[in-house]
Order: sequence, then structure tokens, then C-alpha cells
Amino acid sequence: MFEKYRVKANDNLEDIAKKFRTNKSYIEDLNNLTYDESLREGMDIIVPKAREKYFDTYTINKGDSLYAISKKYNINPTLLAALNGLDSNDYIYPNQVLLLPVGSYSYYITKDGDTLDIVSDMFNKNKDEIIRENGTIYLLPGQVLVSKRK
Repeated sequence: MFEKYRVKANDNLEDIAKKFRTNKSYIEDLNNLTYDESLREGMDIIVPKAREKYFDTYTINKGDSLYAISKKYNINPTLLAALNGLDSNDYIYPNQVLLLPVGSYSYYITKDGDTLDIVSDMFNKNKDEIIRENGTIYLLPGQVLVSKRK
């Protein structure tokens, strides 16, 4: 699904891509653009239709640590690591991009033996609500499931 977006003053492809949770090259391909200079204020471009936003992103700077980032954004460090496929003590690199959970959602990373009943109880919601919020649920270890907080 796509929608039209009118370019604003000082917009660039990277910022537009972040706004619509995609990447710069996808926007370029959709609109046959070659570089930022081809954007003009007032120009209409095609972008992916906005979806529910479950995550923000953070680009790691020199000297950052998972613990410092989790403290800065008030995120459980174990959850931050798990959402990004890391262990709490893994080394992180400058310019690496991390997913940061959005505060209006609860997150659960499935474990071996989980059932839909267990997940429903974790979120305190019925199974249909969990399925509706997440789409396809495999219940394989490591799947991230989300639920809008009540």
C-alpha cells in the first residue's frame, strides 16, 4: 500500500524514509529519484502507507553502551538487547542502528514451549486481540510479539 507525500522545505530522502519506516533506496526506486537534489519543495512523491509504529531507531555513537542507551531511553537493557538480537554484553559499533521499543506497547520475545494461552496471559488480552495486533504468530523461540497497552 502506498500514499502520496508532499515534500516540505529542507526534506531529504533519509528523513522521509525514516518517517515512513523504510529506507532511502526504496523511496528512490519508487519515485525514480537518483539523489536528494532531485527533491523539490511541493513535489509529490510516493511513499509506503504509514503503519503502526512499534519501534524507534537509534544510531550508535562512539562510546555508547547498551546499558547507557537503555538508561537514557528508560528501556530494560535485557529487552533492548533481545529486540536487537544481541546479548547484554555484546559489543556494539558506531553507526550501528538499534530498534528502540515505543512506550505505548508491551513486548514479549517468545521462548521454547510458549503457547498462545501463555502469551495472552502475559499481555492480559484474549487470543484474538493478540493475533489481530501481530498478524502471523509462529511461537518459535525469538519471535517478537507486541501489544498496545491499555
